[in-house]
Amino acid sequence: MAKKETTLSLISWLDKFIAESKNGKRLQKNGKRITDGTIDQYQYLSKLLEDFETAKQFPLRIKLLTTSNARVFETEKNYWKKFYRKFTDYLYDDLGCFDNYVGCMIKTLRVFFNYLSESKGMPVGSFHKQFYVPKEDISIVVVTPEQLNYLIYDKTFEQSLSVELDRIKDIFVVGCTVALRFSDLMNLKAANLEIVGDRWYLQVRSKKTQTYTRVLLPEYAKAILKKYKGKHKTLLPAFSKDYLNAKFKELGELAGWTTPLIKTRNRRGVPITVYKEKGSRRNYRFCDSITTHTMRRSAITTMLTLGMPEYLVRKISGHAPNSKEFFRYVSLAQSYMDNEISQVFDKLAVKKEESQLVD
Repeated sequence: MAKKETTLSLISWLDKFIAESKNGKRLQKNGKRITDGTIDQYQYLSKLLEDFETAKQFPLRIKLLTTSNARVFETEKNYWKKFYRKFTDYLYDDLGCFDNYVGCMIKTLRVFFNYLSESKGMPVGSFHKQFYVPKEDISIVVVTPEQLNYLIYDKTFEQSLSVELDRIKDIFVVGCTVALRFSDLMNLKAANLEIVGDRWYLQVRSKKTQTYTRVLLPEYAKAILKKYKGKHKTLLPAFSKDYLNAKFKELGELAGWTTPLIKTRNRRGVPITVYKEKGSRRNYRFCDSITTHTMRRSAITTMLTLGMPEYLVRKISGHAPNSKEFFRYVSLAQSYMDNEISQVFDKLAVKKEESQLVD
């Protein structure tokens, strides 16, 4: 009788894990298919591990604990402790990654080991549960209601734009209004538009979360959609994410959003200032940090800032009631409102001083 193999290739089993996630054999806990974005993360991890194995000459394998031998257990515990230290050192020191990315990869690795243990019934041990997942709060960049108002209503600025940048502005304005994810925004079609009398609604089922959203469009958003009606297969001109990221920065610069923005990222829990130009230590500007993510984040923050109840905003954005990400928007909106209230009180104080001088 052949002896059962107890040492397996980590990369080979990771590839099987990715394949089962792709073909629908492996599903989320709620029964839904694994999203394309999540599968991309799995593939990034696979590539990283292959590169790490080659660069550091660290053989990646999985030993099945088929016996209760204490010496074997201790050997495996030390192997995975050494792996974790060397792999994270590789990510931080060789690749210059920050805590958020390292944490994402380690979290994905833990998901893979849970799959081996729970779905495949493989006795891989629980060493992966000791893999610490670094976390990092990355600052959110959003446009304020005043900035959005400028893009919508300043005709002089609009007329100064090229035809291409005017299209970019329109996409940005709608994106900052409806709070859709980028992929959903770019895939809007006539079937997503519901017209009831003089009211226009966008009805969308999110590609990522399958959450259904129905949003009433304001007049300026209706005007933008009318502008492109029948000209494209989609409601808005469709561009790639990379192209829009570059053009949004150009649009922000022309709008005068050039305030210096000090960007910090964490590496091993230590804040590090990130410069736009490392050599000259030149800081980023606000416009340099605008991306396609800014649209959805700005829409959510604007709704909260202008007084829409949190549960309604969550219904539109598709966030869960206990979402940590959502409450970052709540905090941001609160800080904006606090600043506005402070300015009002400062003006009242000035009025009081003027009144005392007159007396």
